[in-house]
Amino acid sequence: MQKPISVCLVLTATLLAGCAWFRAKEKNELVGTWTNPLGTVWAIRPNGTFDVDLTHRGRREAWGTWSVQGDEVTLQRTGGLNPKGCDGPAVYKFKRTDQGLQFTLVSDKCKLRKKNVLQPWTPWKKT
Repeated sequence: MQKPISVCLVLTATLLAGCAWFRAKEKNELVGTWTNPLGTVWAIRPNGTFDVDLTHRGRREAWGTWSVQGDEVTLQRTGGLNPKGCDGPAVYKFKRTDQGLQFTLVSDKCKLRKKNVLQPWTPWKKT
């Protein structure tokens, strides 16, 4: 009877170790203050909220919430500017690069958000 138990323990340990290889991207890969070539500043906070300064004047024009599932981030505007089509959630795949952040579109009906999010993002340095 010991042999089947040993085999089960070894299989369980192997499966659990294998799961570590497929870990989801950590939320903190997005956290920080970022800028894109359009001059937009995007502050992404660890508490799942964000602020957007579209005009780079030091005041937020839009804000909302974000959440991560694997390599996808869901963005939801909760206040500020509300262009047509920007009420619903947006989903993007993301990856952290040596230079910053890069996003690819999964689904988003908001033209202004797509225009900004799909730009390359680099860490923002306050001047």
